[in-house]
Amino acid sequence: MLPHSYTVDSLSQSQDLASAILSASTPSSISAACSSVESFLQSHTPDQCRHFFSVTFPSLICKIFGFGDTTAASPAQSSSLRPNGWIDVISAANDLDLAERVYNLLSPSGILMSSIFAVDKLALVKYVFPTERLPEYARFMLSSEKDRIALSNLCPFLKGKIEEDSVRGSLCEVRLNVFEYYMFWLSYYPVCRGNNEISAVNLNPIQKRNKFRLENWTLIKGFPGSNKRDSDQKLECNLYIRLLYSYLKAFVPVFDLNAHQPYRSSLLHYGNGYDGSVMTRAEFLVNVFVHYWLVENDFSPFPVVTAKSFGVAPPFRSAVEEIPPTCGLEEVVKLLVKYLNLSWVTSGVGSENYIEYGESPRWKTPTSGSSSHVANLSLRPLTSWNTHLQRPLYRYILRSFLFCPIGSSIKNASQVFSIWVTYLEPWMISLDDFSVFEPALSGSVKDMKKEDSYESRVCGYTPLWQSYVISNYLYYSSLVMHFIGFAHKFLHTDPEIITQMALKVMSTLTSSKELLVLMKNIDKAFHSKQTGPGNSKVNELSRFSPSIREQLKDWEDGLCESNADGSYLHENWNKDLKLFSDGEDGGQQLLQLFILRAEAELQTVSDKNLTEALKCVDSLKSAVSNFFGGHVVKPIAFFLEPDHPQKNRDELFKPRGAGNQTAGGVKYKGDWMTRPVSEDEVALMAKLLINMSIWLNERLGLNKSETSNDKKENSESVSYVDVSGEDVGNVAGPGDAAKMLLRGMVMVCGTVLQLMRRFGIRVNLRVMASKKFLMLLFLYVLFLVVKRVVTRMIW
Repeated sequence: MLPHSYTVDSLSQSQDLASAILSASTPSSISAACSSVESFLQSHTPDQCRHFFSVTFPSLICKIFGFGDTTAASPAQSSSLRPNGWIDVISAANDLDLAERVYNLLSPSGILMSSIFAVDKLALVKYVFPTERLPEYARFMLSSEKDRIALSNLCPFLKGKIEEDSVRGSLCEVRLNVFEYYMFWLSYYPVCRGNNEISAVNLNPIQKRNKFRLENWTLIKGFPGSNKRDSDQKLECNLYIRLLYSYLKAFVPVFDLNAHQPYRSSLLHYGNGYDGSVMTRAEFLVNVFVHYWLVENDFSPFPVVTAKSFGVAPPFRSAVEEIPPTCGLEEVVKLLVKYLNLSWVTSGVGSENYIEYGESPRWKTPTSGSSSHVANLSLRPLTSWNTHLQRPLYRYILRSFLFCPIGSSIKNASQVFSIWVTYLEPWMISLDDFSVFEPALSGSVKDMKKEDSYESRVCGYTPLWQSYVISNYLYYSSLVMHFIGFAHKFLHTDPEIITQMALKVMSTLTSSKELLVLMKNIDKAFHSKQTGPGNSKVNELSRFSPSIREQLKDWEDGLCESNADGSYLHENWNKDLKLFSDGEDGGQQLLQLFILRAEAELQTVSDKNLTEALKCVDSLKSAVSNFFGGHVVKPIAFFLEPDHPQKNRDELFKPRGAGNQTAGGVKYKGDWMTRPVSEDEVALMAKLLINMSIWLNERLGLNKSETSNDKKENSESVSYVDVSGEDVGNVAGPGDAAKMLLRGMVMVCGTVLQLMRRFGIRVNLRVMASKKFLMLLFLYVLFLVVKRVVTRMIW
């Protein structure tokens, strides 16, 4: 037991240190605060650091990231970022020495992290994390008493951390140890940065969630990745990215994951300062990053089958259905994807190709002649982190494409696009991509010795990656189709950038003949049954079709083009993977149409860039032709006559014929009758009424306009009515009156038909196919029936 005087002294020192940290806003004061923290931790044993982590550590987190107050009860106070956070000060000052000073304090090998592990081992401190700072779906589920229990099972990083509020018994709170508390705030920082900048633009913070964000989605500034760095800003000053990589490298192993899993409770596999198994901590960290950055505001955060098994029906779908992912996350997500995909390489190539854990991850170049060549087509077991990325990353990319606001810049979507391309080509990841995050030997990455740098690997697809492509096939097929819809939708915004993006995708898919053959074989297996012994490759791949269908249904849950305003494509159009289809909604036709539109849009580009832009289109034509097996994209001749293009368009959507005449051959005023069936109409009723209108127009002679001779004959034939005098006295009775009324109605109808022919008016019953009209008719009939039933009951 500690002496009372020592406890008081430790508390006062912690309070003084917290005050010094909160007042540190200049490079010199920040450096002094770091030295004070290190001095305190070095002079105190772990059991004497309770007050430091209770009082000082929350203040340290506030100053590092610039949060208002991590312990504040008010959401506004804890969510706001202040401009004098240490990361912002370092970025603004471009001070490499200060960046290195703070990095050394926070690095995995620093005194602070070792003290965190020691304190957690003794379970001295527990924090309550603000529920307002959790991902959106977690906040909604915590507010529902029914979903609280399921949340702990569905969210691995929250398992065992949700407890009943000791003060307000009806509510729940999230309790974390020191390491978990720090990593939660580390993960929340980029999300808060993006939301904070949007809140600064929106005067009404409520509109940020309820009203769709348009141009504000592209105004994120100040966070690495949302804007390009100045050319003179050193990478070393990107403190957050360096810290993120160091934590991934230290706590998330990417080699031979099976070696860790059988020993989850074994002390032999604890590293220096580790508290628990390696994989437990690694899984926690990966899940926190994935759920904060990729899942965050997704209205379908869990696999559909898993959620249903726990009886969870997300109550927040209507609130966040058309909100794109938080912007400003592209750089951190890209780093996470690159690093975690290293585990796929190391899980299947062989342990002889890798150095021991504790050094930087590296691999030898896999070749087709490797002894560990994957001969079979079975998916790998769960020995890589890729399974944690597949669904969340797919939905993150797809939501970015579908919900990108019309009329805004495509900058953020293009950054998400680069993440997708990186995921498509894991074999092209160079280890030099990670060398820039390593500590420099002499203060600069440029001074690093070449023999100490990473091995570079620049190679294309090999059969070693076959199982990767199979398990991620939707990224290579369905997501490509969604991107084509996005490209059509935003082609007018920036034709050059959109065309370059399309070229990059097609170049990636055609970069290897083996990859293209594999994709086509999977597509054949997906769309066909067993084809006999002649197609053994396709037959072998057909056993993956059920899992691909399940992935398609689950990964695209609630996401289709009809959810996004101004969409180019139809609802559920991609439910059967039509990338290789040559139909109207197939990939070949849509890409050909895109090329034709791109050529037309690029005519508005300045002469200086026109040549390069047209070269890009030519390259895209070549890639598309190569992708579809030599089908050359033929240009369509455009004529000056206005009726010719309209005729082609009318032929595209011609309904079935009525009698001996087709609907396409009937000339209507405007395109009301020839346009395709819309979402506001009942398709069967619309076709029926169109055919009825055609038949009536034929029978009534409304398809031919009235000539001058017809007008003359009609005027002569109905000039007057001769009533004989002898029959005048005999006109009496209701029968004769009815005959006169009928004759009068016939005359009126004849006059109306003459006027319709003269002015080219046709019968059009299609308006009655409207869902609104049918609903009103149904309600009226229902009202009459209910009225009659009630009347009979009363009498």
